[in-house]
Amino acid sequence: MVIVNDLKPGMTYLFEGELYQCIELSLNKTAMRKMVVKAKSKNMRTGTILDNVFTGGDKVETAHVDKKEMSYLYDDGESLVFMDNETYDQISIPAANLKWEVNFLKSNDVVNITSYNGEVLGVILPDKMNLRVTECEPAVKGNTATSASKNATLETGWTLRVPLFIQEGELIEISTADGKYSGRAKE
Repeated sequence: MVIVNDLKPGMTYLFEGELYQCIELSLNKTAMRKMVVKAKSKNMRTGTILDNVFTGGDKVETAHVDKKEMSYLYDDGESLVFMDNETYDQISIPAANLKWEVNFLKSNDVVNITSYNGEVLGVILPDKMNLRVTECEPAVKGNTATSASKNATLETGWTLRVPLFIQEGELIEISTADGKYSGRAKE
């Protein structure tokens, strides 16, 4: 058990039967009232973000979430299959739970799988990933007063805007937080 005043961003806790990860904490104390603790938290099972409001001194149960490095193998249509690099055990995660992550995964990518008491919660992608451009619009000269960009499709099927100098077949770096172009990747 931990007092809610001591929660820190990144900590996981159980509240009303749900598993949450603290994103942000704000403490508000006025003269005539008990402290109000607002914990902006992410539900680890559903991915929704909400504010849990507590009174100062309330306690929540801490939860230990395990992280394990695994390799992405393939998509079987209904789920994504990952393999433990040490034991070669395979697990399947429903594709519906990984709608965002699937845009950046390709075979043999190593990612962290999070779990709580044997229940698989999801995938933690690296901050940036290198992907190859498979389709790209031709660069058009002209309106380049501002930062000009064009559409490009990556090997995973993700479509994004890239600068005009990017060519088909090039390896680029993508931010997995927002899916935007980050820069050219080193081959």
